[in-house]
Amino acid sequence: MSATRSDTVVIFTEDADWHTRRLKAAIEHEGFDVLVLSLNDCGFAIGETAHGLVLPGLGDRLPAAAFVRLIDKGSTEQITARLGLLHALRESGVKVMNDARAIERCVDKSMTSFLIASAGLPTPRSFVGEDRAAMQALVDEAPGDMVLKPLFGAQGRGIRRIPRRSPLPEPEKVGGIYYLQDFVAAPEAETYQDWRVFVIGETVVASMLRRSPRWITNIHQGAVGVPAPFDARAHELAIRAAAAVGADYAGVDLIEDAGGALQVLEVNSMPAWKGLQRATDIDVAAALARHLAATLAPVPAT
Repeated sequence: MSATRSDTVVIFTEDADWHTRRLKAAIEHEGFDVLVLSLNDCGFAIGETAHGLVLPGLGDRLPAAAFVRLIDKGSTEQITARLGLLHALRESGVKVMNDARAIERCVDKSMTSFLIASAGLPTPRSFVGEDRAAMQALVDEAPGDMVLKPLFGAQGRGIRRIPRRSPLPEPEKVGGIYYLQDFVAAPEAETYQDWRVFVIGETVVASMLRRSPRWITNIHQGAVGVPAPFDARAHELAIRAAAAVGADYAGVDLIEDAGGALQVLEVNSMPAWKGLQRATDIDVAAALARHLAATLAPVPAT
């Protein structure tokens, strides 16, 4: 059996939330049918279905494309199987945004930091290790405060600022792995701020400054987003950072240090954009849908 291609775009998510509804409407506006699925309900049926996959609602057909909005939490085995299905779709010729490679690189903050630095982009010193004593020595000898982050984390949850010579938590409190990054001392100001730059393809479609009286500047942690002024440096860094991890679209976090230089903090491969849209009044879902449609358009004959 051979699999045929449908005109349906699949959105993989665990919640038919505001983002999913906006994205579904925008993709439908581009002329595609949309099927919302959970990766939990998909799987493999090698030797049974034409494409060797289980895709509820599609039968033996492959989707025209797949958009990954959210992947549910699960065991190592469950996450591996879900990412495996995304890899299989890509190997079957399906356009996946973002594909499993980019998601794996961004979910693992150590790999994100490595790839950003390898691309020659400015980023804080970062250390990852399992040995508490060795990591404690880094904290004790650091030139200033450090930030302890969950290796897998989002929306500012679980982040701690660690003053020099302060004790690190026990390994069981951090999943057995320590991810430490130098705390970036910002220019003197009454509030803390950083940048969220949303990249689609090789274009910045929207950017905002996230401001907070606290050093954690995530919108979900109470920060306020305001439109960012145009800054060619920020746009170039964000576009290059998204390319470094192989992402079709990404939310790139930048921060300005005390000397006024921008540094790349993180690249998010499944970013939310509700706060960004509120701040900038830019329809991010429509921009994502247009980009997806453009990647599926046939190349004109020469």
